[in-house]
Amino acid sequence: MRIIFYGTSHGVPEHHRRCSSYILSVGGRYYLIDMGTQAIEELRRRGIPIEAVRLVICTHPHGDHTDGVISFADLVNWYFRKADPEILLPDERLLAPLKTWLTVNDNGKPPREDLRIGAFSAGVAYADAHLRLTAIPTQHCVNAYAFLVEAEGKRILFTGDLKHPSVDFPAAAFETELDLIVCELAHFSPDDCIPVFDKTKAKRILHTHINDARWAAALSRQENEPHPYEYGAAFDGLEIEL
Repeated sequence: MRIIFYGTSHGVPEHHRRCSSYILSVGGRYYLIDMGTQAIEELRRRGIPIEAVRLVICTHPHGDHTDGVISFADLVNWYFRKADPEILLPDERLLAPLKTWLTVNDNGKPPREDLRIGAFSAGVAYADAHLRLTAIPTQHCVNAYAFLVEAEGKRILFTGDLKHPSVDFPAAAFETELDLIVCELAHFSPDDCIPVFDKTKAKRILHTHINDARWAAALSRQENEPHPYEYGAAFDGLEIEL
């Protein structure tokens, strides 16, 4: 399994970071988690066929995690018509506005009948023969989730946005071995995270959704401290293989 971090900023894009967006590559299939920026531009730049995208899913409704969904759905609806991704949003109330947008954008023509747009809730939100994704509620906002991703014998936890690590860090991190935790770093300090991370069963922890202006000094200090897991921060363009 390969992970591409192509958006690692906090609530707004910075000159060196785009908003939260990740690509998982599993056996020639692609799964997109959060879409805070233009996904199809990134896929095209990397030579990834749009038809190979199996899933688009967002941790919560905030725009810095969802703003790219409209453009993605629009282009799949009228141009990349052989593409058949499942687009899953964290609140049913988002479905009608998205479909209305697509209809208005196509001169009143409803979205193609086989365009799969739906909502998910807590529990197994998506599963196929290659990947399983479980949604775990957090307290960041209404209908906010962390994702436990299992594929090719690996387990990854994407925390999404949290209220605070001491309040709603997903229990799955303490109950099972994880190959990687991808944890936000916009709303609290790295120093708040370490006591929680130390209780997990993670082999590696990477921060994303990073607010450099607030936490750069603390992050640098923690990166130079010893930890019982590999610790660091993601950046736009980072690719890792698990």
